[in-house]
Amino acid sequence: MDMQNNIISVGLVEDQQLVRQGIASLLAISDNIRVLWQAEDGQDALKKLASNPVDVLLSDIRMPNLDGIAMLKQIRQSANRLPVIMLTTFDDSELFLNSLQAGANGFLLKDVSLDKLLHAIETVAKGGYLIEPSVLKQMSEPKPAPSVGVTRNELLSEREREILSFMAGGFSNKEIANAVFLAEGTVKNHVSNILTKLDCRDRTQAVLKGLQLALI
Repeated sequence: MDMQNNIISVGLVEDQQLVRQGIASLLAISDNIRVLWQAEDGQDALKKLASNPVDVLLSDIRMPNLDGIAMLKQIRQSANRLPVIMLTTFDDSELFLNSLQAGANGFLLKDVSLDKLLHAIETVAKGGYLIEPSVLKQMSEPKPAPSVGVTRNELLSEREREILSFMAGGFSNKEIANAVFLAEGTVKNHVSNILTKLDCRDRTQAVLKGLQLALI
């Protein structure tokens, strides 16, 4: 991020030219977001990313040659923590989970409003995590059953499930603390407990498992 001008640079990956140009035109409205380059598939994006790093990558999932998930896996395999937001349609439930497992930081529907898109880019650029609420609603059923011997309600406390829901919405510990009227340190402890109980290494994995176990 250009700290002096507070400009967030974005790489846009979409195989449909009209859709890609439309998104780029919308983002151009923002004063603090700049599309640095556009790519037509994952392979093209990796080449451009190597020579022109960006602050956030905004990518379609279904693309020829190299799709969004395969592209994301290659990015993460190189230990690159670049924030990546995936764009999809309503019929991509399985791809949604695959994207989270691959290391996506955000997940939005292609018909998302400009305000939500800008908010998502700003959120992940700051290290946050965000999923469109309508996508979460879509994922409510069906889900795999919890492990044998542990009921869903026993896995996390009611407070921990509440905080996990805020985590899925991309809220920071400070924002969660303000929302549930707890000290930020207390929220941090709850998040740590959630990661331990769900056996997850980070917030993204915890949200994914929370979705799979219907904890959210």
